[in-house]
Amino acid sequence: MSVAASNIANANTTGPLPGSGASAGAGSSGIAPTFPAAYVPLRVDQVAQSSGSTPGGTVATVSMVSPSFTAQSDPGAPFANQDGLVAAPNVDLVGEFVELETAKYSFIANAKVIQAYAETTDTLLDIKT
Repeated sequence: MSVAASNIANANTTGPLPGSGASAGAGSSGIAPTFPAAYVPLRVDQVAQSSGSTPGGTVATVSMVSPSFTAQSDPGAPFANQDGLVAAPNVDLVGEFVELETAKYSFIANAKVIQAYAETTDTLLDIKT
């Protein structure tokens, strides 16, 4: 959930296009300001855990989205290149909200399994002779 929330929160955090020099907007001092790079979105992949002491299940791995940015027109940005383009994070907002809903329902399902286990255990221990 934290990866999806971070991607959603930073979906509009743009930066200079790589290789553009980020020198657009240099002042009269002749020193080009440097601007932070665009936010690099992350993704979570569920990978089957088939080795180790407890085989089975899955493990979540976090990696960077590739490509991490798309060119977006924003001629007013101080770091825009000569064509008025900036680097915008490659975030699919619909996909991120789907990930949040999936995580929510996975949590609910796992909580129900734990609840059913606890109820079954209580019932088994409550056998009277």
